[in-house]
Amino acid sequence: MTRLYSDKDLWEAFKQRRRLLSVFIAVTAVYAAAMVALIVSYIMLPYKDPNGAWIVAVSCVITALYLMFSFPFMGICFKRSNAYCKMLKFLSVGIKECTTAPFAGIEDWTTRDGVDVNVATFSVHNIKRDEDMLRQIYVDGEKDFPAFEEGKRVCMITQGNLLVEYELLGE
Repeated sequence: MTRLYSDKDLWEAFKQRRRLLSVFIAVTAVYAAAMVALIVSYIMLPYKDPNGAWIVAVSCVITALYLMFSFPFMGICFKRSNAYCKMLKFLSVGIKECTTAPFAGIEDWTTRDGVDVNVATFSVHNIKRDEDMLRQIYVDGEKDFPAFEEGKRVCMITQGNLLVEYELLGE
């Protein structure tokens, strides 16, 4: 069987998340230090000093720049990295299911739990209705898409419809 994930993937994802969080904490510390310095310098000014307006303006600009950095950074970069770490953590502790089914095709990309995935469809027989249905299996967008061929059977191990391992079988 071909494994898509290893312990190194989980470790690298957690290291990336830690680096992103370190950058955010460093920028927040610089912002806090700048604001403390500006507040102290504003307090030290004499009453109705004309330079007070400049300090207020600079603090407003610094706050605006910090907000323009923090919302996209935490809302896009860190959120996606955190979702990927959570997905990999669930792969290591979640219940896995083994299935053998013929490959039916590829659908468009989608986002599942904050992670971009490719959607592979497999034909699965429904015993209750006595008909074939399509089952969607999600393949991590960060990994290369497996060399599935239409009509060929694939033995796969999934966790919550996310492909963990697969083996290409014959007709």
